[in-house]
Amino acid sequence: MAHFAQLDSQNIVLRVIVIANEECLDDKGVESEQVGIAFCRQLFGQDTNWAQTSYNATFRKHYAGVGYIFDSLLDAFLPPKPYPSWVLNEKYYWTAPVPIPDSEHKYEWDEDTLSWVLISD
Repeated sequence: MAHFAQLDSQNIVLRVIVIANEECLDDKGVESEQVGIAFCRQLFGQDTNWAQTSYNATFRKHYAGVGYIFDSLLDAFLPPKPYPSWVLNEKYYWTAPVPIPDSEHKYEWDEDTLSWVLISD
């Protein structure tokens, strides 16, 4: 099965659909993202925008989900950025600019102070 993400005008994922692998084969029997996109457009309209995603994240870093962003420069689907101050790490996950103090307690991020705040038990 092949998975395709429908993107809005800002490359935000609207939905992810599954189509048969056969719908992605070109005239030589080779899988092609463009052929899959053409099939998706036949189903949902020629003005729709699509990108293939990998269920196992073997390409494009993450499996696309609703609200994810497709970054064409990185050729990656990125989860929504949780806070403006967070940065993308080398594994394409958003991380706080300050490491979490420890894992023995529960913390929440405070964007106003750019720090972790201990949650009382």
